[in-house]
Amino acid sequence: MDKKILVIKTNGEYESFSFNKLKYSLTKSGALEEEVRGIIEKIIPEIYDGISSKEIYRKAFKELRRLNRIYASKYSLKRAIFDLGPTGYPFEKLVSALLKEKGFQTEVGVILPGECVTHEIDVLATKGDFTYAVECKFHSNSSNISNVKVPLYINSRFIDIQSKWNKDPQKTTHLKQGWLITNTRFSSDAIKYGKCIGLNLLSWNYPENKGIKDVVAQHALYPITTLLSLNKREKKILIDHNIILTKELMEQKVILEKLRFSPQKIKRVLSEAQKICNL
Repeated sequence: MDKKILVIKTNGEYESFSFNKLKYSLTKSGALEEEVRGIIEKIIPEIYDGISSKEIYRKAFKELRRLNRIYASKYSLKRAIFDLGPTGYPFEKLVSALLKEKGFQTEVGVILPGECVTHEIDVLATKGDFTYAVECKFHSNSSNISNVKVPLYINSRFIDIQSKWNKDPQKTTHLKQGWLITNTRFSSDAIKYGKCIGLNLLSWNYPENKGIKDVVAQHALYPITTLLSLNKREKKILIDHNIILTKELMEQKVILEKLRFSPQKIKRVLSEAQKICNL
């Protein structure tokens, strides 16, 4: 592809089509090099100036699904996380699971007093002698980003509870740091501010190669919304019953029988869940 092609992103901005970006995303799905090459050869002739990033995703997803449903499931991770909404609670559960894989003990939805007011902390994470207050910023649209106002607000809340926590003689850990985690991205000023005041930031692709997409893939912590064998209604039912991750579904298989899934359906769902979890 010699001619420069412009792609319309979900936020309406234009960017140059990146062959390497497409190749990387397909490779992350688990597809082999020759399989990725074959998919790209089919997609490239259909890429035109002004195509949307969503359309490129649909084309790639279609080819992956035809090739291997598990590849397609993993490739759909970003969309699957958006589908956890509309509330932020399932995303908080996902974040809690990611932190547990990193060796933290976690609590979701904790009320803590500050020096001035009381705050609800999305996830409280503890490892060794230190505790971290984690705020989760869930967006249901990829065009929404967290600008500098968000870490400014989160840091002010953290300072309020940190002061109270670390004065309490009954606390056995030191409240060390605030974290801010989002499923979309941060503005450059938000990242700059976070680095300056020591607020740990995690987004879909930040830090580079250590973002949510990388951690989820590394630990196979895929949400149930990635499962192609479930329809939208069935996914919602499971989320309403507090089943957020495919690993949780594998650990609580009986829930499918309780919810009156057919034996054939249960077999298909568990087979896909097992493969996507690398079990």
